[in-house]
Amino acid sequence: MSLVPRISHGILSLAIETKEDLYKAFMPFVTNGGLFIPTPRAYQLGEEVFMLLSLMEEPDKLPVTGKVIWVTPRVAQGGRVPGIGIQLSPDDNTLVRKVETYLAGTLNSGRRTHSL
Repeated sequence: MSLVPRISHGILSLAIETKEDLYKAFMPFVTNGGLFIPTPRAYQLGEEVFMLLSLMEEPDKLPVTGKVIWVTPRVAQGGRVPGIGIQLSPDDNTLVRKVETYLAGTLNSGRRTHSL
């Protein structure tokens, strides 16, 4: 899997290398957009997080701030990937537009994602 989450000094890092991984991570049903971040670390709902995101062929890592709104525990049923879903900040609307452009035509496909 090409989603590579790491925690370094409290900062999450996520590399999304394919459109399929982006589709599985993006949470379009969340106000301001959201991203699922695979991680075994425990987070609390409402916790603020900071992440550096490598998004496909974007040359630079994108700084992302958000609030934890979803938690999939390590012992989740159905083989779900453990991790957190974050609601993006309103300041991240440029990122949401980029993601929606990458996923144009696939957002309503009904395929399984990490959150639904």
